[in-house]
Amino acid sequence: MGQPALDALRSARVKEAVERALQWTNQDDHFVVTLADDVYPRSLLEISDPPPVLYAHGRIDLLQQPAVAIVGSRNASVQGARNAEQFATSLGEAGLTIISGLALGIDAAAHRGGLAGRASTIAVLGTGIDVVYPARNAELAAEIAVRGLLVSEFPLGTAAIAHNFPRRNRLISGLARGCLVVEAALESGSLITARCAADQGREVFGIPGSIHSPLSKGCHALIKSGAKLVESAEDVLAELAGFRPSGFANAALNAPGDTDTGVLAVMGHDPVDVDSLCARAGLSAEQVASELLRLELDGRVTALPGGLYQRLEKAHRG
Repeated sequence: MGQPALDALRSARVKEAVERALQWTNQDDHFVVTLADDVYPRSLLEISDPPPVLYAHGRIDLLQQPAVAIVGSRNASVQGARNAEQFATSLGEAGLTIISGLALGIDAAAHRGGLAGRASTIAVLGTGIDVVYPARNAELAAEIAVRGLLVSEFPLGTAAIAHNFPRRNRLISGLARGCLVVEAALESGSLITARCAADQGREVFGIPGSIHSPLSKGCHALIKSGAKLVESAEDVLAELAGFRPSGFANAALNAPGDTDTGVLAVMGHDPVDVDSLCARAGLSAEQVASELLRLELDGRVTALPGGLYQRLEKAHRG
């Protein structure tokens, strides 16, 4: 270590930061974990650049549990968010801790699903652990701190800086046995996480979507390049070598049933307008509008911008 580095370590700024961290760890369930600690996650020791220090708030035991990452678009569709939450809940029930990045959209849905499962969730932050970003997820972050775990490699007080978020993505994938991308545009940051996962020797999974949706393009690109196409939580579990699910209930997403009638029977899975539904079903615009309202209230259909509608699939447990 050179003299400039030694001088920096002795600086007042570093001493203040150390004192602040020590005071922070005096609070319940607050931890500073170093490479020398037994609780440092073994999975991160396998990656090329493990962080020397981790700040953690919550259930520190989750760092030692088998986990899967679920990531995707911040601007998720209704169906995408539902898929993320359902997959997370089912994989959590199988004993896998759900890891994501606390962003809006798919990340937040994955964390909610993880909290609903028995294995809980870990949020890897791109800020200091005492900074909640985005602010809209403050309530979710508080719940994770109690029932799951918040983790950051950045010093306390680190604000939301753009280049820190791609950097933290290697930890999201590094903590996990595999990475599931639910929805992603071609320029999505979640594809960075998927690339990190592949480089780290983790499994990469993608959920296919409509060929007309920009949010499916990233997943389709991953699948073309070798990611596993998955349609159910069972598909993910089948690919995770060495993991044996415990108490797992089948959570495949429903295929459209033979009992679908009326508008739902002719709707398909791509966005569709009312005029097309009228032509397919042989019904008037008033009849179709009434049926769409009923289906929306039942959670089977969602309205999209531009006067379009799309069916939503319900989870099935058997």
